[in-house]
Amino acid sequence: MMETTRRVGNLPTEIGGLIGRSAELAELGRLIRDTSLVTLTGPAGVGKTRLAVEAGRMAEFPDGVWFADLSGERDGHLLAHGVSATLGLGEQAARPQHEVLAELLADRRMLLILDTCDHLIAACRTLAERVLAVAPEVRILATGRRPLGLPYERVYRVEPLAVPPAGDEHADRYDAVRLLAVRAEALGVGEIGSWRSLGRICRRLDGLPLAIEFAARRLRVLSAEQLAERPGDGFAMLGEIAGPAAAGRHRTLRTAVGWSHELCTPEERLLWARLSVFPGTFDIGSAIDVCADARLEDAARPLTRLIDASVLTRTKAGRCRLYAPHREYGAWWLRELGEEEDLRRRHYRHFREAADRADAEWASPAQLDWADWAHREFPNLRAAIEHTITGQDGLDLVAALWFLWFCAGRINEGRRYLEKALACNRRPSPARTRALWVSAWVALAQGDLQTVAERSLEALESAAAQGDEAGAGAAVHVAAVLALVRDDLDLADRRMRESIELFGRVPDPGIGLAMAQTTYAMILGRRGDHERAEQVLRSHRAWCERNGEIWSRSYGDYTRSLIELGRGRLDAAEEHVHAALAAKWRLGDAMGSALAVDQLAAVAAARGEGERSARLLGAGQRVWSGFGRPQFGSRAFGAPRRTTETQVRTMIGDVRYEAAFTRGTGMDPGGVID
Repeated sequence: MMETTRRVGNLPTEIGGLIGRSAELAELGRLIRDTSLVTLTGPAGVGKTRLAVEAGRMAEFPDGVWFADLSGERDGHLLAHGVSATLGLGEQAARPQHEVLAELLADRRMLLILDTCDHLIAACRTLAERVLAVAPEVRILATGRRPLGLPYERVYRVEPLAVPPAGDEHADRYDAVRLLAVRAEALGVGEIGSWRSLGRICRRLDGLPLAIEFAARRLRVLSAEQLAERPGDGFAMLGEIAGPAAAGRHRTLRTAVGWSHELCTPEERLLWARLSVFPGTFDIGSAIDVCADARLEDAARPLTRLIDASVLTRTKAGRCRLYAPHREYGAWWLRELGEEEDLRRRHYRHFREAADRADAEWASPAQLDWADWAHREFPNLRAAIEHTITGQDGLDLVAALWFLWFCAGRINEGRRYLEKALACNRRPSPARTRALWVSAWVALAQGDLQTVAERSLEALESAAAQGDEAGAGAAVHVAAVLALVRDDLDLADRRMRESIELFGRVPDPGIGLAMAQTTYAMILGRRGDHERAEQVLRSHRAWCERNGEIWSRSYGDYTRSLIELGRGRLDAAEEHVHAALAAKWRLGDAMGSALAVDQLAAVAAARGEGERSARLLGAGQRVWSGFGRPQFGSRAFGAPRRTTETQVRTMIGDVRYEAAFTRGTGMDPGGVID
């Protein structure tokens, strides 16, 4: 029986406007015009269907745009029959329906949207292949978690809506937040709440539109602030009950994610659950190392399939991550499998071993690579710490990461973890000794000088009891810096020479002796003994260059700049402080960057560059305030900075100074150095 009527399209009625997605729609329109088969992929709830419908609404085809919802079809053999019925086309019992359908569409100029192909991949692939082979003017737009797998298929991955980063004061500029606000308003929510709270809600939901739609409904009974603060995972925040997915593919966020779970193989489901121990991004090597075992010997293949199925996403840097709802769903299954504790231990061991390698190789040409690793893996390191911090394992990891807390600028986090680990682990050990002197350094950066005195003394006593001369040298070193900050040069000199002597007894003192040399050179410079200071710095630089070390060398450059400024050699002073700041900023060394910016401001003032100096002072103030009290909270140590400020105010006047200083506080050092 042939068709008797010819409708032109059947797109669903629009329910609410599409928020954002203008770039995606433009690109999708181009792909539909130029390509016979386009597949939208992406995770559950990302808005593939909504985007496909809107793209269809914007497309122009003489024979219309036709939408086939495949979510209710379970038998791939009946797919062609269902699509034919959608198009209003007849059937022929004597022939395969996909052949009949292809023949009937041969002369059509239309767009066919095959929505939700996930559970019928093979049947959809066959249908698309047969239709496109004989219908050159037909375009097919498919949606699903994974591609159909045809060679001429163009895959367009739909990503979640952009969410504001934590602390962003302009959350209303982000599409995810705008969607939440618009949907809440449409539901009659009166006081929607602050943009900051709406942004936090969207971050917790990873910008997934379906989850945001559900969140808008919750705003009818909870304020944005209450919803943002709601404990538990994203499902709990939305008032959903933990457990397997209920019926109805998009009835709740959990059912949407659960449907993806049902489509996975047992091997993929096991890996999905195990990957939930990674709180953020991870590399494939780490995933295999943590997740593979006798039950999952080849984790690489199911991992690739999870990427193809849009359960995992890959970042531009090539790392992977589970979308937040998928991670939370996987974590629930991991608990149900009874594997949560085992996987957390594996995760800890993996990152503990890497941290130990980073510690051993810090003073080497690999230093920048390890600094990048530490910043990149910080969410994983934080998870490993928080799981173990009350025991010896946590103390060991916190101590091994000394370079992250002090050299790579994670001062605030380091202080918090060091204090907790020390409070929970009071039994003497080499790790506790190290944690004590590292804690003293971090407290120094924050200007907590009383804690510096207490921690350095306790570290020295602990090191002495254990015969740990390197630990004793480190403890005495930070005590010497405390004396320097308090402007007690005699005490600083004595303690610094004691520290160098202690390090000298150690077969391989490493970076400890190198840093002690820079501090000693600084003390000599403050005393006016520039010749001896320069001699110490030459020896220090030679050691750094032999070892490919950057962080300690940059402190040498900073100290050399102080000496050259004291001599009136402004070009040399600026050259050395620029070198120091470049290294500090690259590593993420917040304290070192703050010191270097202050020194650069002093050099600029000495050159008569008043506005630039004021701008640099403002930038330095911004860096200092990010982790502690400026200039360690020491009036004596802050005297040179106050001198610079006085010079500049005299030079350009208070009004111009304040304006330039304020501009500087709004920029990072990379934006104010010219």
